[in-house]
Amino acid sequence: MKKVFMTFAGLLTATGFHLAAQQHAQTDSLKQIQLEEVVVSATRAGSNTPVTHSNIPQSAISERNSGQDVPYILLLEPSVIVTSDAGTGIGYTGFRVRGTDANRINITVNGIPLNDSESHGTFFVNMPDFASSLSSIQVQRGVGTSTNGAAAFGASVNMQTENMSRTPYAEVTSSYGSFNTNRNTLKAGTGLIGNRVAIDGRYSTIASGGYIDRASVNMHSYYLSCAYPGENTVLKFITFGGKEKTYQAWNGVDLDQVRLDPLNYSRSYNDLGRYTGDDGNVQFYNNQTDNYTQTHYQLHVMRRFSPSLYINAALHYTTGKGYYEEYRTDRNYAEYLLAPAVEAGVERKTTDLIRRKWLDNDFYGSTLALNYTQNRFGLIFGGSANRYDGGHFGNVLWVRHPNNFDPDKEWYRSASEKTDANVYLKLSVEAARNLLVYADAQYRYIEYNMQGCDDKYDETANAMRDITQRHTFSFFNPKIGTTYRLNNHNRIYASFSVANREPNRNNYTDAGPREQPTNERLYDTELGYRYQSPGVSFGANFYYMKYDNQLILTGKISEIGEMLTSNIPDSYRMGIELTGAVQISRLLRWNGNITFSQNKIKNFVEQDIDVYDDGWNWVESRSNEIGSTNIAYSPGIVANSVLSFSYHSFETALHSNYVGRQYLDNTSSKERSIDAYFVNNLRASYTLKAPHVESVELGVWVNNLFNVEYETNGYNWYSYYLDGKRVNEKRYFPQAGANALASITVRF
Repeated sequence: MKKVFMTFAGLLTATGFHLAAQQHAQTDSLKQIQLEEVVVSATRAGSNTPVTHSNIPQSAISERNSGQDVPYILLLEPSVIVTSDAGTGIGYTGFRVRGTDANRINITVNGIPLNDSESHGTFFVNMPDFASSLSSIQVQRGVGTSTNGAAAFGASVNMQTENMSRTPYAEVTSSYGSFNTNRNTLKAGTGLIGNRVAIDGRYSTIASGGYIDRASVNMHSYYLSCAYPGENTVLKFITFGGKEKTYQAWNGVDLDQVRLDPLNYSRSYNDLGRYTGDDGNVQFYNNQTDNYTQTHYQLHVMRRFSPSLYINAALHYTTGKGYYEEYRTDRNYAEYLLAPAVEAGVERKTTDLIRRKWLDNDFYGSTLALNYTQNRFGLIFGGSANRYDGGHFGNVLWVRHPNNFDPDKEWYRSASEKTDANVYLKLSVEAARNLLVYADAQYRYIEYNMQGCDDKYDETANAMRDITQRHTFSFFNPKIGTTYRLNNHNRIYASFSVANREPNRNNYTDAGPREQPTNERLYDTELGYRYQSPGVSFGANFYYMKYDNQLILTGKISEIGEMLTSNIPDSYRMGIELTGAVQISRLLRWNGNITFSQNKIKNFVEQDIDVYDDGWNWVESRSNEIGSTNIAYSPGIVANSVLSFSYHSFETALHSNYVGRQYLDNTSSKERSIDAYFVNNLRASYTLKAPHVESVELGVWVNNLFNVEYETNGYNWYSYYLDGKRVNEKRYFPQAGANALASITVRF
């Protein structure tokens, strides 16, 4: 901790600046300025910014929030696909935007980077019920505006926590539903005390048995903020965190096995933790779990120097520690640096064992931003500097056939350090009447070091694999665009952006022997039109995203379910996104969106497919020249519809979601794909008055209303040729059939 806070002082020298919205110039006192209005403006797009984006206000977040993870709040946004390991949206969840996986989507909270520095992913399982503490979310598709943290290669998601409440309040929510799912949330705030301080807080618990066998979750989380609004200064401290215990379900389900042997296997079958006991019976290890605790701290300071000039600074620190524990069968002793057991004078080669793999990390840094607006001119000069320190290590807890076994001995350990700093300049000028010109340039520097050994055994060295390496990157990311307002209802925009991104840890450690992962580059062109009136809105956006060395999902996963990628020299994503909303009547409203896209690799060669003869003797590795092919996990159509009805205190809405076929690898093979699916969810709520309380809201969600059998994700476990025929061992992630959740919320 001492090292962390000493480093903060050094990080403050990497300055950046931050632009607030123009309406702040008219504010008489900073007491009237909420944190959202100040922090978000540097990294968010406004209505005139030539960036493709959508905003999710607090009311929509509340309507969509049934206790599922944050990706399910994004489900109805254009070009978004979500998936859940447990099949219920609680626990390990993920999402993609325009076919781009979450590892290449920039995610921030109050402008602070949230992506893991090494994997680049965001694990919302560590932030259960975080949606209950959000005031808004903005999703920028494509490169978007310059932001802090990981590069935006498909989208950026900017989350803003709740604003300070000036009046006291309390709120209790309790829900229960299918799969023994239950959620309890307590929120309260002091209001403004003595016109000086306001404290807001939340505590939540979520538990569920999951749709997939044994895919249980047990999660706790909190949120606490303390705001001090002074005459010319706003100070706000925020801390939030979560603790989760999740039974592993990241292997997926072999649906071919389900079809061949339905008496012993089902769509919810989970093979993780399976072993054969001493009595010869099949059992499942009851602690095949993932366990992690993560805590975030943020300190935001904003100062007004004049009606046109604001400065905002933030310090942040995130600490996380946890492990996953698993039963492993028939493992070689050497792989774990264990001494083989000797039976009747003969050494055993393999044994069953239980292992734990740990992660212990710290992430800390600062942002500093200056905002200047004057008449038709706006300037943002901003940036951040961040540091990551992470430890990876593991130990074996138990061995079925031991020999001088020491459970405290580590079998591998490595350390990682990563420094990530950026500065950006954003300029917006009303060059002519109703014509806005926008320019944005970012410089980003990354230094990434790994030392030590990972958990893979190197037979040549007769030791654990040494992964010591160092990588540095310097990226320049320019953006330019323009918006023209035709009239009060119509505007058009165009932009061109360049983004660069470094490989993540898995790209380096899990690359094949002939692969040398390198950085990828994106050229993003966006052309759009927006129409807005009180009763009707419409938008159309065309995008063309050209990639050099795109790190594309291969359809393979690591042993803990992380999707693996490989550089592809030449590829692109092209599509059109249509959005619309109609107030059909005073009671009835429709919102919807649809994306049509092509996602292609040029001159693709499928490499290193094993070939066996009819006796399972390995013959060769084969390569197949595919040519132009579809990018994995990138459906050609994604569509959403929301039909909502409201009458006095009653509201209901039908959510419909369609996702086209997704290929599990880059060969466009239907045999290795996820079928298209169409799913409907129903939401209803009724608010009533009751004595001694502000309101009581009753709610119900019926998910997968028509009990559709569908899968949202999958991968190739192993694909090979056997006796001249292609064999595909695939795994899928089936989602729950029709299921329901009821809730009650009491507000004081």
